[in-house]
Order: sequence, then C-alpha cells, then structure tokens
Amino acid sequence: MTREQLQTAGEHVRAAAQAATDADARERLYRQAEEFERHAEAERGPDHGRLARHERILDDIATAEGGEVREEVDAALDHVHAYRENLPGV
Repeated sequence: MTREQLQTAGEHVRAAAQAATDADARERLYRQAEEFERHAEAERGPDHGRLARHERILDDIATAEGGEVREEVDAALDHVHAYRENLPGV
C-alpha cells in the first residue's frame, strides 16, 4: 500500500479541476485534490469508507463535466483502486 498512489490520484484530480468548466465543480475538485495530498502525507492513510466517499464525489463531478475531466478522474480512480487493493478491511 503506497502513498504514492494517493499523491498521483491527487495530481489527476488537480488536472481535472483545471479542465473543469463549472466553477463549483472546479472548486470541489480542488478540495478533493487537497484531501488526497493530505492523505498521502498523513501517518495513517484513509480507510475504505473515506475512499468510497471520495470516489462517489469524483464520479458525480466527472459525470456532470465529461470530457477531459472524466478522463482525469478515471485516471485518479485507477490509482485509488490500486491503493485500496492492499488496504486491510472490506
């Protein structure tokens, strides 16, 4: 379980924010990117529940925005899923 996956996910979410056309979506994505960066630096990473909430938020935004935002969010989610593979629990 590597925190690099979370850092990379945050980078993709930040790129999605830069591509977003809706100001609210852009702000929400920037907040999500910041959370992933905090998770990557924290002593203890997020649990499955926290990551599932991130996934839902990101998917909702990407569905509404489409295009490049969807691509970047999908790339971020790939890294989140890779991180979750080795996370104990569910």
